[in-house]
Parts: sequence; C-alpha cells; structure tokens
Amino acid sequence: MGRSRAGSPRELQASCCRCEADIACFAATDGKLLSSDVTHYVIPDWKVVQDYLEILEFPELKGIIFMQTACQAVQHQRGRRQYNKLRNLLKDARHDCILFANEFQQCCYLPRERGESMEKWQTRSIYNAAVWYYHHCQDRMPIVMVTEDEEAIQQYGSETEGVFVITFKNYLDNFWPDLKAAHELCDSILQSRRERENESQESHGKEYPEHLPLEVLEAGIKSGRYIQGILNVNKHRAQIEAFVRLQGASSKDSDLVSDILIHGMKARNRSIHGDVVVVELLPKNEWKGRTVALCENDCDDKASGESPSEPMPTGRVVGILQKNWRDYVVTFPSKEEVQSQGKNAQKILVTPWDYRIPKIRISTQQAETLQDFRVVVRIDSWESTSVYPNGHFVRVLGRIGDLEGEIATILVENSISVIPFSEAQMCEMPVNTPESPWKVSPEEEQKRKDLRKSHLVFSIDPKGCEDVDDTLSVRTLNNGNLELGVHIADVTHFVAPNSYIDIEARTRATTYYLADRRYDMLPSVLSADLCSLLGGVDRYAVSIMWELDKASYEIKKVWYGRTIIRSAYKLFYEAAQELLDGNLSVVDDIPEFKDLDEKSRQAKLEELVWAIGKLTDIARHVRAKRDGCGALELEGVEVCVQLDDKKNIHDLIPKQPLEVHETVAECMILANHWVAKKIWESFPHQALLRQHPPPHQEFFSELRECAKAKGFFIDTRSNKTLADSLDNANDPHDPIVNRLLRSMATQAMSNALYFSTGSCAEEEFHHYGLALDKYTHFTSPIRRYSDIVVHRLLMAAISKDKKMEIKGNLFSNKDLEELCRHINNRNQAAQHSQKQSTELFQCMYFKDKDPATEERCISDGVIYSIRTNGVLLFIPRFGIKGAAYLKNKDGLVISCGPDSCSEWKPGSLQRFQNKITSTTTDGESVTFHLFDHVTVRISIQASRCHSDTIRLEIISNKPYKIPNTELIHQSSPLLKSELVKEVTKSVEEAQLAQEVKVNIIQEEYQEYRQTKGRSLYTLLEEIRDLALLDVSNNYGI
Repeated sequence: MGRSRAGSPRELQASCCRCEADIACFAATDGKLLSSDVTHYVIPDWKVVQDYLEILEFPELKGIIFMQTACQAVQHQRGRRQYNKLRNLLKDARHDCILFANEFQQCCYLPRERGESMEKWQTRSIYNAAVWYYHHCQDRMPIVMVTEDEEAIQQYGSETEGVFVITFKNYLDNFWPDLKAAHELCDSILQSRRERENESQESHGKEYPEHLPLEVLEAGIKSGRYIQGILNVNKHRAQIEAFVRLQGASSKDSDLVSDILIHGMKARNRSIHGDVVVVELLPKNEWKGRTVALCENDCDDKASGESPSEPMPTGRVVGILQKNWRDYVVTFPSKEEVQSQGKNAQKILVTPWDYRIPKIRISTQQAETLQDFRVVVRIDSWESTSVYPNGHFVRVLGRIGDLEGEIATILVENSISVIPFSEAQMCEMPVNTPESPWKVSPEEEQKRKDLRKSHLVFSIDPKGCEDVDDTLSVRTLNNGNLELGVHIADVTHFVAPNSYIDIEARTRATTYYLADRRYDMLPSVLSADLCSLLGGVDRYAVSIMWELDKASYEIKKVWYGRTIIRSAYKLFYEAAQELLDGNLSVVDDIPEFKDLDEKSRQAKLEELVWAIGKLTDIARHVRAKRDGCGALELEGVEVCVQLDDKKNIHDLIPKQPLEVHETVAECMILANHWVAKKIWESFPHQALLRQHPPPHQEFFSELRECAKAKGFFIDTRSNKTLADSLDNANDPHDPIVNRLLRSMATQAMSNALYFSTGSCAEEEFHHYGLALDKYTHFTSPIRRYSDIVVHRLLMAAISKDKKMEIKGNLFSNKDLEELCRHINNRNQAAQHSQKQSTELFQCMYFKDKDPATEERCISDGVIYSIRTNGVLLFIPRFGIKGAAYLKNKDGLVISCGPDSCSEWKPGSLQRFQNKITSTTTDGESVTFHLFDHVTVRISIQASRCHSDTIRLEIISNKPYKIPNTELIHQSSPLLKSELVKEVTKSVEEAQLAQEVKVNIIQEEYQEYRQTKGRSLYTLLEEIRDLALLDVSNNYGI
C-alpha cells in the first residue's frame, strides 16, 4: 500500500504545496533555514544516512531534515570521519539541510520497548518525529521519509496522510530521474551491498579474527591489558609493517617508550592506515624488529633512534575504536589482469594510489572502460570472512599520467576540496571596481588610529608580489626613543564571524600551495586587492607599535589597535638590501621615486635608507636575544633564474640569503610573540597559540652518529646546545655536510601545532624551534584561518581593556580545541600536497629524458645514510633525496673498477656504522662512507597504479666531474618554479601535438586559483612548517 502510494510521484507532488515563510522558520537550526520553495521535506532513516550520505551531499537535494537519532547512529557505527562529514554538511550554508533534535522534543521522544532491537527503535523514533514535524508544519508540507527497512515501509507507508515512507532508490527514481550522477552512485552502493550480503552467506571460513566488543576494549584499555593508538602503515613495506603510536591514556600510563610494531596483515586485523585501534602486546619472545633493507619504493624517510635490528614491542589489533576511512583514488587492473581474475569478473580488485591502503574489491561492469583512469572509491565494509575490504565506485578523476588528473589525485588523497566560492559567499564581498571604487568609511576614520600622514609605512616583498599582508614602520619619537610598527591586513573587518565566507575559510583553514598553482582560502577581491597593503592606497590594518629605548632597543611600551595606513613604498628584497648596503643607484628601479624632483627625491631617499637601516639594527638585537635562548636556524634554499628570449632556462644562480630577509622575519616573529602574550593574558583558557614541543631524544641518534663520522659532536640536550653544535659542525671543504646535518635535525623534530590554552599546562606552551615561551600566528590572515581567530581574540582583548562590550562570541575552550585539531589536520594536508606535487613535477621533468644520453640526468650525489643493501643519497642540484641499491634483484653487488665506473658482479655487502663495503667474488672491493660524493644517474621508475618515483643509480664512486659547458648549470640547484615551467611547457606541447583539447578544466581552475608571488615571510613560514614535520609519518628507513 505504502509503495503504491509513493510509486506515483504525481499523487505525492500534487499534495505538495509551497511552504510559507512561517513554516520555513520551524526548520531553523543555528540560524540556518530550509528553503521556502521546496515541495516537500525529506527525512532519511538512520541506515540511509549511513549508506547514502555522499548522495545526500548533492546540492540538488533540498529540504533535508536529519534527525538526531540518525546522526547518533552514524557517530556510533561509522566513526568520527563520517560523523564529521555529516556535521560539516549541516553547517554548510550551501546545502539545504538542518538537524532536528527529536530526542530532546517531548512529543517526539519514544522510549525503547522491551525486546525491541536498536535498529527498529531508531526507525520508529525517526518516523514518529516525521509525523510530529508534519503536524507541526500545520499539515501543509508533505514529508517523505526514506528508509531501507521493507517492514517499516509496509507498516508506516499508509499510516499518516501527508507522510510518505519509501525506499531511497524509489525516491530518486520518482523525484530526481534526471540526476544521473546520483543514480549511478546509488546503483554502485546497492551493488556493493548485495555482494557483501551474498559473500557473508556463502563464506564460512574466517580470514581474520572477530573484533572484540566495545565494552571489552574499553575495560581492557583502563586495566592496561590493551593499548590504544593510531595505526601508521609503513608505505615502503605496506604488507608487512605498521606501527601504532600510543594515544590518550595509553601514552601516559604505559611504560612503553617506542611505537608498537604490527607485523603482517593478519595481525593488522582489517584496520586501515589512520584508524584508531586497540592493540594487545605479544609475548616478548614473539617481538620482531624493523626491516632495515632498502625496498622498491624507499625514499626520503626519517629513521627512528633505535637500532633497526633490535626487537621492539610487537602486537596485534584486537579492535577498532574509530574507522578513519576517506575517499581513495584507485586504478583498475589492466585488461590482462582483469581476465586473470577469473570467472567472477564483476568483482574487481582495484589498487589504491596510496601504498598504505590495501586493495579494495568493488562491483562494476566498467572495469575495461576505466582501466586508463584514476578513479575515486569508498570502502563500505571489511568482514572477517573477506581477504580485502569491499567498496563502491564514486567518480572518475582523469587519465593516468595526465597532469590535471594527477593533481586531482593529490587533492583527493589529502581530502582537499577546491570548489569555487559560491554566489552567496561572493555576495558578502566588498566591491572595488573602476565604476565603484572602495573608500575608507567616515565611521572607520572615527574609530581607527590614522597613520597615513604621521608614519612612513612600507613593505618589503619578492619582485612581482601582489598579495602584501604585512608592512613595517619605524620613526623617532619626541622623547628620542624609537617606535617600531608592524601593520597587518585587517581581514576580520571584511570577514564577519559565522558569515558564509567565514564558514568557508574555516573549512579550508589555509591556502593550499602546489608546485604550479595555489588554492586561496579567501576570494581574490580580499587576498589580492582590499586586504593587500599595496603602495599608495588606503587600507585598513591591525597594528602593533612598540616604543623602544633609543640606545638598547629594549621595549618600553606596546600599543595594539586598528589603524588606517597608506604604504609609501612597495620595495622588493634586492632593492632594500642595496639601499641597506649604501648602493643608492638602485633608486632608479623603485617606481615611487621616478616622478620626484631632485630635492624631494634626496630627502625621501635619506628617510627611507634611515628606516631600513634602523629596522635592521632592531632585528639584529631581537634575533641575538632569541639566539641566546637557543633559536634554531632551519635549512632552506632559494634560487634566481635567468631566462632566454624564448623563456627557456638559460642560467640558474643560487640566491644569496639577504639580511633584509631576516629583518622582515624577525619583525613578524616579534609581532606573533607579543600578540600571543596579549591574548593569553586576556583569555587564559581560550586563546589560540602555537606550540612546538621538544623532540624525543632517540630521534636525534642518527644525527649524532652522522656528525660523529665527520668528527663533530652534536649536543641535543636543549635547543640552545643543538643550535650551537650545528653552528660549529662546519666542514671547510664541503658545505653540504652542514646542510645535511641541519636537515637531519629538522627532520627529527616534532610538528608545531595550534592548541587552545585551556587544554594545556603553561609549561607546555613553549616553542622549541623559535625559543619563545609563547607564540601564535597573527601576521598572515589572508592565507591562514588561525590568524583570523587570533585577530578576533586580539580585538576582544583590546575591548576588554577598554571595559567595552566584546563583539561576537569567542570560541569556548572545547570548540577552540576542536578547531585547532581541524586546522592542524588541514595544515598537514597542505604540507603533504605541496610535497607530492613537487615530486610529481620532478618526475615529469625527468620522464621524457633519456638517462643514458641526457647530461642533466647525471649529477653529483652525497651519501647521508647507510642501509644493509644500499645507501640514501641527496642530490644538491635538484634537491632530491632517494635510495640507491648496492645489491640488485639478481643478488649481484656493485663493483667499481680502476676507472671508477660501476658494474654488477657476484659478491657480498658488509655494513658498518658509518660505511658499507661491497666485495666481489674475485676479491675486488669498494667502500662507501657517509658524506662521500658519488656520481649518480637519475631515471624514473614508472608506475601505473601509484605515483612515479625517482630512481637513483650510482655509476661511479667518484664525485661528478662537471663539463665546462655545464659548469654553471650543475653547480646550482634547479628552482622549483622553473622546473614547473619546463614541465608545464612540455605537457602543453604534447597536448598540441595530439590536438587534445583540455582547456575547459584549466579555465575552471583559473576562476578560483591564483599563482602570484608571496611575501618572503610567507615562504619562510612555509619552510619552517615543512621542516617541523612529525617524524612518525614514515618508517621507511
């Protein structure tokens, strides 16, 4: 009966009248209203929310009411990741859906009856709430409840007029017959479920042990029998090695000081990389050690401090507390592999792009069609009777090897969404056009301190930079003291709390920089225009100004507040350095001086030169103070490029580090430090700060051993002793040694993380790398949401000081802690995507070059780590790190004859602490030491299913002899941006040759992508963030 009524959409749609404004109001949640132009509301049952959430995310589906009962079922049965997806969907202003707390509504709540299953009670509760909602809307808005429960359809389908109960497939067929993507996805999910049900009926043998019940796991964690942690699969030995890093109570109460090894897939027991698992330790006689040999995809990973051959705590997974499954990019098997999979060709094993994820079985008849494409799938389940997890097809990304398809893969793998800003978000943006130019408002002039006439404000940035978010000023006060000012773009003036654009910026959390493009956190009208502190235009700023003693530069007073500025000069770094060095001829390259008469020009030039010199003096003083506390200098390189007339690379010259770089950076660090102190003093339990905990000492062991091989002692007891040791570890004959040691030091460090001050003791606030007791991010609100939060906190602190009302609600400690987790997660995604895109371009750069004949494929390499069957190399020319084998797959070892050229011969390898010796059966031997320079051939290891990787091969045990014609090229590193240009150019030429038209994708990207320059401080912060990656991420070496 229920089906026949719902089967004809006309009857239902005839009963659907337009909802009036007052009815729409009933659907409000957190200020969100359901659309008033829908013909009905949709209420999904708990199982529909679990299984079809990705279809409910389609923006075409409107008027959706998620019941609290259904949301809680997702939270308890599908884990935090899917629950967070649901929460984000509800918060997103672009989606027409709301949450109704039915269990807190007196008329809706139903107690569970004796003997009633949880599933039946959940469906009954949701139906009861749907009926109440229909009556609450005065019986004027039909309700469609969608469920997969056939009994519920029979029972409730015709019980209440105006409340229709149908299957989700029936709903799509009747109401959305033309929404093709939704139907394909629905069919894929249904097919996956049918396969799963058939498999569980057919299969009696178990491949894995059952997981223990939740209450047993929780009791075991409390008693100490079990240990909770996050599963981290070693991407280089994904079938064999995974590690569990202790988490929560386990990490505090356990005597364990290392991670727990999970050896083999059986011990992993269906857990997937990133899951929160519960582990039982094995008896000590069953403990195993890490594998120490290089393997096929070994590359730049970090070594832990313990000896690799030593057995370590080893365990097995007994349960999963939280499944952190996400979208996975996969590749279908080739035609031959599909045929070899046998009779059941509809069940296809697809290979994930990420080595750490097991193969996934999906049901599809499109395997042959999709074999040349990167495809997105989702995992549905992993039963104990199945060797592999079951999943379903979601969408196609692009062709394997195609640049845009590979970039899309990187974005999906890091859960980065780059959809254009919506119309609703853009409607909130201010207008600045030639017809309607933006102006400072009279109201703001009254509220803000006006610095336009009193202060010489200027910016120092890379050439061509257009998004200027920081400017500086310095002047002498009437009492003879100095005033230093840092002025940051006032983004929060234009981005109101909880506005559409604020919610979007919060979701993105950061601007994502890839090798050839960037995806902005904020629309370009803000990031490149009204929030860019360009020269000669009025702009709103948030300023910090310190009064400094004229002689000692000690800080006497500080002022924080909103200002109006007009930057006088937009300087580039090289020009500022020339002025600092006394070379005034560079003034001809500064546009602001061009139209001045000689007298004015001279006066303004003297004023500017004095200001740059004074800023540099102050920065030296500030830096010396931090150095005294143990501030660390991190390793990073920039390169200057010369192009010929045809825009091809003509020359690469290492860019000399300029003192003005450090001047700007020190001023920004000083501002971040003082804002951190201010917001913590005002809001001790809800301030957003940034901590960098001291590294674990065991992670420094390889650094100490490597330095010892060169006769240096590295003292890692504190940041001060480490900084001093690194400064002293200089080999006068080989500057690469110090660079590698610094690189190892930064790799050993923990991640710098945002946190809420209410969640940590004050002694944990310290920033190890910068040697500061309190630190935050304030100076880049255009590209970091953390800085937007900090700006609002600073404004609230200023209001508090003035005994004024604090506008807008600040985040509570709990909400801020959750936000910090989200931002930290997105920052890590940004770092990974940037690294992966750089590796993609490096591989594309070498892919079309013949390593046997191409001069650029031969380069100098430095050994920085020894393994049992090879070495790890650093290639200074290209900034590449990778593995080189000394024993090949046939068991032959490397041999170097009198001419130093290498060949493979029968023999054996002997590894020592700081060297490895290869001895052939005829008695020839060659020894490779740490920091030896060797000649390396670079080639590409192609992969259909994964990313291509760079392959290094030692072709001589002597340093590379550079031909005279290549002298300049080989002596300097290749600039990343120029590598990108060359690769992009070759991709475009290939596309033209094949007459392939792929411009549509590019045009869509251009709508919301900027590739303009960045300020140096932005770059330094990126280098600093990249240098502080967590050593637990990889265990390849």
